[in-house]
Amino acid sequence: MLTFKLSILVSTYFHTLPVSSMESSGRNAHGLIGYGISMYKPPCAFVCRDVLSTSTLNCSKPMDMSEGMDMGSNTTPECYATDDAFLETLAYCMSMRCQEVAVWDLEKYWNMNVAGSQPNQPIPKATYQQTVAKITTDPTETLVIGEDLNMTMIVSDQDYKVSHNAHVLFEEMEDNHERYGIILVVTGSAIPIFFSLLRFVPFPATFVTKFNAWFVDPPVLGSRHQTSIAGIFHMPTRGQAFFIFYIVAINVILSAAGIKSMQPNSWYPSASGPDGEIVSYLTNRFGVLSFANIPLVFLYAGRNNVLLWLTNWSHGTFLLLHRWVAWVATLQAILHSAIYLRVYVHDGTHGSESKLPYWIWGVVATLCMSILLPSSILPIRRSLYEFFLAWHVLLSIFVLAGCYWHILERFERQWGYENWIYTAIAIWGFERAMRLARLARNGVKTAQVAVIDSDYVRVDIENVSGFGHAYLYFPTLTWRVWENHPFSVASAVISSDDAPGTSKHDADIEKLGSSGGSSNSDNSLRRYQSPAKIGLTFLLRTKGGVTAELRKHARLPVLVESAYGPHEDLSEYSLLVCIAGGVGITACVPYLRAHAGVTKLFWGARSQGIIDDMAPSLQGIDQKTYVGKRMNITDVLQNELGDTTNTSVVLVSGPSEMADEVRCVVSGLARQKKVIRVKLVEEAFSW
Repeated sequence: MLTFKLSILVSTYFHTLPVSSMESSGRNAHGLIGYGISMYKPPCAFVCRDVLSTSTLNCSKPMDMSEGMDMGSNTTPECYATDDAFLETLAYCMSMRCQEVAVWDLEKYWNMNVAGSQPNQPIPKATYQQTVAKITTDPTETLVIGEDLNMTMIVSDQDYKVSHNAHVLFEEMEDNHERYGIILVVTGSAIPIFFSLLRFVPFPATFVTKFNAWFVDPPVLGSRHQTSIAGIFHMPTRGQAFFIFYIVAINVILSAAGIKSMQPNSWYPSASGPDGEIVSYLTNRFGVLSFANIPLVFLYAGRNNVLLWLTNWSHGTFLLLHRWVAWVATLQAILHSAIYLRVYVHDGTHGSESKLPYWIWGVVATLCMSILLPSSILPIRRSLYEFFLAWHVLLSIFVLAGCYWHILERFERQWGYENWIYTAIAIWGFERAMRLARLARNGVKTAQVAVIDSDYVRVDIENVSGFGHAYLYFPTLTWRVWENHPFSVASAVISSDDAPGTSKHDADIEKLGSSGGSSNSDNSLRRYQSPAKIGLTFLLRTKGGVTAELRKHARLPVLVESAYGPHEDLSEYSLLVCIAGGVGITACVPYLRAHAGVTKLFWGARSQGIIDDMAPSLQGIDQKTYVGKRMNITDVLQNELGDTTNTSVVLVSGPSEMADEVRCVVSGLARQKKVIRVKLVEEAFSW
């Protein structure tokens, strides 16, 4: 129904936005409309001048004749600044219509706008008050718009009203566009912070568990979250869905909020009427909101996103939000472009307008945004990730360039629209600068590679510190020197007496003295009798691409971008249950070593090699391993959580199917049991 109504409005909108409403050139301004930039204040003065602007003055010069047709006249800023009839008529109109405006404000307007709005223009030959003083008798003649202005005249009430309606409502709409854009950015940043701060409110643990089990952790539909649906998209969790719904809803609401008509209107006369006026405001609203969403698109995408530092939301969640906001911004850009295209085609001016630079750059931005969406779907990201990444960055640059030059060529820097693009560039620039800073801090290091078995390799990098996860660059493995991948840090200490490429992991000294662990513990313990070195250890499963190439090397240069993802504080929970799959163990080890309460590990792996390799790091930990067989996650969690009344946390790190099963089982148990206090933590990378 909304689409049908919009199509009716567009079909009846025969006139483009008049040039008089927003000049294509003028003085540079700072801020946004309504926030540092005013368009038509005081409106009475702008309206008076607007009514006079189409009249021919004594000093106006006739324009060139074409095929015997009168092309009108050209009035220069110098003419406006010196013509007595124009100055006195304008001053008289202002004195009658601006009686509630301070004289100093009128003088300011007079100096800056009487001759025009360009940066360098002449000042009127007399001040506003001097000009008013020269009018000794009230004028009796009424100006007819477009006719010669050769004496002091009166602006009629009707002419003033239709121009006043145009100026006042247009600026109100532009104020609202920017205000609603600010609302999008502020709430898009503040809401994640607000909900993250709620974790510090001492709600009853059982209430928090139940709330998360019903409204936060489970998928919206079905049982899959990390596992893709039909290989096309990921089902968001219910908590994620609430914020996605907010993003979509607030954009829909703000796209139409406050849109209204004020007739009669000199910029939207009876030929287009209120429908044409509303379509113009609506189309401009789409454009501004699309611009306002672009900084959020870049903010959510970055791994140096400041919201990752201020909230407990995961990078995967922000990447999901990045995609949804990008969809919304693109749809708004398409609507903005498509409606104006329809308007210009219907008006017969598309042929000339489409050749102008601002139009071309607008097409570039909208087209690139439209291409980015289908080229970023999950199958492409998975199968052609490096191509997707390069293509994504390239088109994003064209989007920013297209948006910037679209505004610059159309309005220069008068109205501040370009500040949305400056904000996006600043966010992106900060993110990239932080990456370079992290790389520069570590410098070029040497990676020592040890093949564990046919599935896994271990990478040790000495003299680098870090935690959480890091992004590794192997510039000699591929011509794509920028290629990098995230890996969880398995250990921050390397045994010094290991031969290159065969180093083992550190272990908690207190736990090394206790019983338990793997069958090769005696051999592993002897490795820790010598001093250890600072360094990072990573376990990689070799699926293809860079990780497969690593198997062919024992040593090679590496750049380390670290550290990311500080571990969540789980000290308030008395029981930690870790469910790990394959190299997912690397994300669990720091939690297991640091947790002061009871820790239990259930770990499934494809082969025994990785189990043996990680044995030193897991000494003293209550663990059960599953090699080459499936873990019954439901039984494991029911046994561990079924009878406990203590506060518990379940940490899962492994394949997407495992993560989804753990998520569903934990949520199900939390919903079923009357008294249970459990938290779900998922360690996973999203692409």
